[in-house]
Amino acid sequence: MSNLFAPALAGAALIAAAMLPVASASAQEDAAGRPSPRISVTGEGEVSVAPDMAILNLTVLREAETARAALSANNEAMKQVLAALKEAGIAERDLQTSGLSIQPRYAQPGKDRSSEPKIAGYSVSNALTVRVRNLADAGGILDKAVGLGVNQGGGIAFVKDDMKPILTEARKRAVADAVARAKTLAEAADVKLGKILSIEEQSIMPRPMPYGGAVRMAASEAAVPLASGENSYRTQVSVIFEIAP
Repeated sequence: MSNLFAPALAGAALIAAAMLPVASASAQEDAAGRPSPRISVTGEGEVSVAPDMAILNLTVLREAETARAALSANNEAMKQVLAALKEAGIAERDLQTSGLSIQPRYAQPGKDRSSEPKIAGYSVSNALTVRVRNLADAGGILDKAVGLGVNQGGGIAFVKDDMKPILTEARKRAVADAVARAKTLAEAADVKLGKILSIEEQSIMPRPMPYGGAVRMAASEAAVPLASGENSYRTQVSVIFEIAP
């Protein structure tokens, strides 16, 4: 009987011996791949600054019986607007055509509702984006542009010309805020904060924050009154810290 079972027992022993190193190596890989304890936080940094540049959106709209006549009238008015803006000190690089539209105007049918609408004329609009680098000139430029034929648009935005220093400061504040939050959490949990494992920037968001200061206008008394306020730029960073042993 013992002779019959000897080969089977020997084979089982060999299989068990072969499996032992594999099981040991697998256990080591699990331990090595297990993430170390860590703290994850999100920090925020915000910087508020007064703008130093205005962006105006101005549109000249002209209507006529034919598309050619409407375009010609629009061209003439826009030439005067561009010439006046350049005379006011606006550089070529700060003037950009942002849209040109030629649209038919339809006459509404009368009592006979079955009749088709007919073209009664054409309208041509030419949109212009203007960067005004001297805020004190913005109101006077708006007033002059309207006097020369601008009759649509009027959108205005106040921005900072050089954003790099502002965004750099916002990022620094966001990281400092993340470090402060992580230290607070580590102290509360009675653990020691370790090295930074990763930093990821989430977003940069401009937020206009109006304040009471108005832009002084040195142009004519008819200059459009404007208030530039302040813009706030906020960024978020996600930072992962290791918990030191």
